[in-house]
Amino acid sequence: MATTFEEPAWEERYQSRPSVWSGRPNPQLVAEVTDLTPGRALDVGSGEGADAVWLAARGWQVTAVDISSTALGRAAANAETAGVGDRIEFIHADLRDKPPAEQAYDLVSAQFMHLPAEQRRELFAGLAAAVAPGGVLLIVGHHPSDLWGAAHRMHMPDAMYTAQDVAADLDPAHWEVLTAEERARLATNPDGEDVTHHDAVLVARRR
Repeated sequence: MATTFEEPAWEERYQSRPSVWSGRPNPQLVAEVTDLTPGRALDVGSGEGADAVWLAARGWQVTAVDISSTALGRAAANAETAGVGDRIEFIHADLRDKPPAEQAYDLVSAQFMHLPAEQRRELFAGLAAAVAPGGVLLIVGHHPSDLWGAAHRMHMPDAMYTAQDVAADLDPAHWEVLTAEERARLATNPDGEDVTHHDAVLVARRR
């Protein structure tokens, strides 16, 4: 488990196939951000860039960060193809070691960022600190219920979390929790079978 979340493992994953993800933006990002006024966005673990491209196409100025240089290269190419390369800054970094600037972003989005519990809490604290006053923190993860359902997620219980777990670490004096819930989502697995995934969705606004 210790090596699963490190840069060499992600590089091996991306280099093993032409594309890893669908190329579509994450559905909870679309649901929560469509009606927000565009500003500065931090896309954490940007992968091949689908979320960053979607945000940039809607007027956001995006900083897209990933631990994999291979993924970032693909993301930059996808952004150029979509005509939004000038609205996205791609950064190769591990935000566990180099936290983002404090209060610098109107939106901080982390989609399916799974780490051992203590590392996750430290990372999420840094992401929360990066949200500007009035800005939004959006964290989406695989809900622990997927460990036992048809989705057969990860089999790493310590890396799973609920939205309530994340909300509990936000100081109510500084944060208004807008959403902290589990959402079911229909998907198709690699075998072409319909499955139901469950997302942990946390949306909070800095006061």
